[in-house]
Amino acid sequence: MMREPRPDRPSICDYEGSNYRTEFWENQGRDYEDRVERAVLRRLMPERGRRLLEIGAGFGRLTAEYLKSYDQIVLLDYSFSQLEYARDQLGAGSKFIYVAADAYALPFKPAQFDGVSMIRTIHHMANVQLALQQVARVMTDGGVFMLEHANKQNFKAMTRYALKRQSWSPYTREPYEFVELNFVFHPQYMVDALEQHGFAIERRVPISWFRLGALKRVIPAGTLAALDTVLQYSGLLLTPSIFVRSSKLPAGGPTAQSIDVSADPINLFVCPESGGPLTREGDVLYSPKSGLRWAIRDGIFDFKVPLNET
Repeated sequence: MMREPRPDRPSICDYEGSNYRTEFWENQGRDYEDRVERAVLRRLMPERGRRLLEIGAGFGRLTAEYLKSYDQIVLLDYSFSQLEYARDQLGAGSKFIYVAADAYALPFKPAQFDGVSMIRTIHHMANVQLALQQVARVMTDGGVFMLEHANKQNFKAMTRYALKRQSWSPYTREPYEFVELNFVFHPQYMVDALEQHGFAIERRVPISWFRLGALKRVIPAGTLAALDTVLQYSGLLLTPSIFVRSSKLPAGGPTAQSIDVSADPINLFVCPESGGPLTREGDVLYSPKSGLRWAIRDGIFDFKVPLNET
């Protein structure tokens, strides 16, 4: 579902109230993709980290993987209902912080995360530059950014284009919107965008070599995942999905050592509208600068719409 844009921000693909978990993942023949994505994340994550921001966390499908490296995970999604499910499964406590917010206006102070992941999310973003600008702002120097993006220049698209079965070229650099708020990106376009925002590319991994229903019906998911892992080392960026690990280049800012995961979570936040500080009044965060009030609902920090407008 698309949320209508504010005048100063792009449209958002909003999964609020959807059955994304049950209609797309659980018992939907995507065990192979799930296994592959988890395995790649394990390889790309640093050995240790302090606090990771999971942008597009959804119902928490991948969240447990990050606990192998990070002390604290902040799950961020625009869908409050998806976060509710994640909270019910993962629980409360200091290890998990749940935030409903717009990725184009992250409600965090600068340099709060030494890790950020964005998996199956950026393909819904019409303004990649603004999204990456926000990611860079909230990361520490040297922080690791794990990004997955849909690949415009994949083998299927190139074949269809050669056979004149699709009109758009997989070779041009600009993103292509094949369905409303569903984009594919040329691999070099994404590299250029990351580098423009101060990230150094460390590794790219092509995944989902066997994303074909006919294959998945006859070959076990574990076998396909094992074969996929072998082909990932080819470096051939021909798959429908590419994982990119990059790090934020040092720019004289704070490093991971500045992060205190034992601090009150309130210290993470700023008002997403004004960028000003927030004070807590019970289950409300108040911004003296903007006058806006933001709710804390059932353990989830809700920055979607201020209480002043509800």
